[in-house]
Amino acid sequence: MAVRVGRRVRVPVTVVEPGRVRRRRDAVVAEEPMEIRVQAGGETRTVAVTMRTPGADFELAAGFLYAEGLLDRRGDVRAITYCLDRDVDPEQRYNIVNVALDLSALPDLSPLERHFYTTSACGVCGKASLEALEMRNCPLLPPGPTVSPQVIRALPGRMQAAQELFGETGGLHAAALFDTRGQLLCLREDVGRHNAVDKLVGWALLNGRLPLHGHILLVSGRSSFEILQKAVVAGIPIVCAISAPSHLAVEVARRFRGTLIGFLRDERFNVYAGDQRLSMPPGDGRSS
Repeated sequence: MAVRVGRRVRVPVTVVEPGRVRRRRDAVVAEEPMEIRVQAGGETRTVAVTMRTPGADFELAAGFLYAEGLLDRRGDVRAITYCLDRDVDPEQRYNIVNVALDLSALPDLSPLERHFYTTSACGVCGKASLEALEMRNCPLLPPGPTVSPQVIRALPGRMQAAQELFGETGGLHAAALFDTRGQLLCLREDVGRHNAVDKLVGWALLNGRLPLHGHILLVSGRSSFEILQKAVVAGIPIVCAISAPSHLAVEVARRFRGTLIGFLRDERFNVYAGDQRLSMPPGDGRSS
């Protein structure tokens, strides 16, 4: 029988080793659906259901809506609450988040239709495209900052040291925000990379820190279109990933003048776009 403890679930496992089999309980990360609703002008509308790790739910909702262009600033949010309506199953009340907007009526929600269900594994699928970002008139990322390769190489170790839940379960992604000296400012964990980034952006939005010019985002695993989309909207100029980028991630970084780094591990990394933000010596073969 599984036992839920916060963001962890204790489950029985059978451990098979050379010469013996034993049974014990193990901690796995919790994964549950979260419904995001927006409210304005007396109306309530569901805009997304995503599989996520419970925790930082209000940040996740705010970051998601900001990345999709429904929020422009902290003042657009009147309140964020869980749904405690009597007609809602008590076990699901903390899986429904209401975001009350400071508007007289609901805005156009048609761009969010593709998000009615998203998985923790792949993020938003379907109609997401590079043209959608351009149609929203997302500004190009400003020049700078410049960071040293030494700072970049130190980021994975600092992120891993702060991943408390990953250390216990081994089944979680992380998104970490650093300054240009490599100081960790905020870290969020989730079963989905895109959820972890939304939580991070939501934290910045609710604390009045956007846009995040002059910052570095590091994500575990690979970098995808969705990750770069959220970074561009939040104004993050440097995105690093432990694994590979997708071709659309590279295209977004180049189109919006961002810096994209992949395979950041074992003291090396690849720069797929924007190597002008790295303080490397002349004659190093950097691209134009």
